[in-house]
Amino acid sequence: MSHLFESIRIRELTIKNRLWVSPMCQYSATNGVVGDWHLVHLGAFATGGAGLIIAEASGVNPQGRISVACPGLWNQEQVVAWKRVTDFIHHEGSLCAIQLAHAGRKAGTTGLDSDHQMATEAEGGWQAVAPSALAYEGYPVPRALGTEEIPSLIADFANAARNAVLAGFDAVEIHAAHGYLLNEFMSPLSNERTDQYGGSFENRIRLMLEVAEAVRESIPSTMPLFVRISASDWVDGGWTIEDSIVLAERLTTIGVDLMDVSSGGNDHRQVISVKPGYQVHFAEAIKSSVDIAVGTVGLITEAQQANDIIQNGQADVVMAAREFLRNPHWAHQVAEELGDFIEWPSQYVRARTLKKS
Repeated sequence: MSHLFESIRIRELTIKNRLWVSPMCQYSATNGVVGDWHLVHLGAFATGGAGLIIAEASGVNPQGRISVACPGLWNQEQVVAWKRVTDFIHHEGSLCAIQLAHAGRKAGTTGLDSDHQMATEAEGGWQAVAPSALAYEGYPVPRALGTEEIPSLIADFANAARNAVLAGFDAVEIHAAHGYLLNEFMSPLSNERTDQYGGSFENRIRLMLEVAEAVRESIPSTMPLFVRISASDWVDGGWTIEDSIVLAERLTTIGVDLMDVSSGGNDHRQVISVKPGYQVHFAEAIKSSVDIAVGTVGLITEAQQANDIIQNGQADVVMAAREFLRNPHWAHQVAEELGDFIEWPSQYVRARTLKKS
């Protein structure tokens, strides 16, 4: 068995392999409620052999959604809808996590198939909030969150985490990457606050730590907790990999089990040299410095490339997005290319070329 298809145990959860599906926005929910699209979209990855499927960024409150067509997990109707999806994933032998998010200054867009970016009030749009009244390029200026509003925001993350348990998810991921709210608070490029949530590094990571603590307390001790970060802003004077290592150390003391390491998305001035595996070195830097599991992403498209990352100790799991969109059964393909026999759904077994020895 290749290293990529070895199981991994995180807390009390044993995941059958280390090739996971990254969260991918679908802009296909109605009032935050998922339907048939998500059942088929996410269910296909389960029939395709992925070890863990992370459902897309889901708002912890209505204003936390990236778009008016993004899912949420703030009410019971959403819990019931998600449960239909998680039940199918479990039936097919895979596991699932959900990414809990607040989009901050990038919230309130129209989603797919629109001739304009920001949703109007008539379309269900709203004014975005952020740590400071600083717009991301091309977006409206957001309203700066009042200090008195932050406890309610933290409570929304905790409530969504409890709902994730009820919805049948096996793990929870907090979205603190790609220029969304928690990332905005952490980066000095988007946070100009002068209260206890701005200024110094300790103040800028305060909300991240408070949210992680609240979520950890809201889910069972046996359930893994992940955090997705942008390891670097890729802009001088912004958030750095060194900051990310310190943050990871702090998060381990709270009970975070895995860092899902991405980068960028918070400042339009970013300069990124995109090439295969271009973010792996960030994951490797955290893994070599902190005693925490690490996932890596970013143009990982080849079987041997993915296996080498695990074999060389650069990360504990490999996550992919676009490759799974191109081929929901990519895990089956990768396994066969590596000479590994993994189980297929009985309905599909006639297509398997590798035979069990």
